[in-house]
Amino acid sequence: MPDQTKVVVINTTPLIALTAATGNLDVLRYLYSRVVVPYEVAKEIRAGGRDSFGIEVFEQASWLEVRPEPLELMPYLQNTLDSGEASVIQTALQLGITLVCIDELLGRRTARLSNLNVTGAIGVLLKAKSTGYSISMPDAISRMREHGIWLSQTVINFALTH
Repeated sequence: MPDQTKVVVINTTPLIALTAATGNLDVLRYLYSRVVVPYEVAKEIRAGGRDSFGIEVFEQASWLEVRPEPLELMPYLQNTLDSGEASVIQTALQLGITLVCIDELLGRRTARLSNLNVTGAIGVLLKAKSTGYSISMPDAISRMREHGIWLSQTVINFALTH
């Protein structure tokens, strides 16, 4: 089985949050050899049209592995989560990928119950910073908040102290 340690399946909110934080998605390319975007997630990002925030950055990141077909979601996932989160978890399970990037609490819990490892936008930024990627966490958090990304004070405090 191929090395899956540098592979992630990512949801909509972290893609938008990372774009807000850094202006691009290069941090994902820095950390991971393969970034899988389910069809449903790509559809959510594109739903706002050409002028929606993050769409240009998403479309320019040609190295993202955007899945070409929608999934037939397992009923449990379909009835528990939105289609983006459900497709991230199901894609990871189907492809044997052990890491997902989801920010929403219910999606994170469901992923853990599915025996997947979970990170989020802040986790990605912290991991990149710890491995030498140049990023100012206060600036990244400020830019995320300016673009309407909600972060709890607990998450902010954690990000600023690690």
